[in-house]
Amino acid sequence: MKSFEYTIKDELGIHARPAGLLAKAAKALDSEITITKGEKTVGAAKLMALMGLGVKCGETITVTVNGGDEDAAEAAIKTFLEANL
Repeated sequence: MKSFEYTIKDELGIHARPAGLLAKAAKALDSEITITKGEKTVGAAKLMALMGLGVKCGETITVTVNGGDEDAAEAAIKTFLEANL
C-alpha cells in the first residue's frame, strides 16, 4: 500500500469536471484508489462520493493506492492531480 498527500490548487476545489476525470482515471487502473479528507474516505472511482467530500482550494487530501500496480497507479494519480487540481 502506498499513500501520499496532495494540496488542491484548483480555485474551485474538486468540482464536477475534474471529479469526473479523476473517477474515470481511477477506474482505468488495477489498484484500488481512495481519497481521504479529514475523517471521510471514499473510492476515487466514485464520482458522487468524490464530490461529496467537498474538497476546496488549499485543502489537503490523502491518496491511498492498494493493489498490483501500485507504483504505476501512484504515479498516474499524482500526474493527474498536478495537471488538473
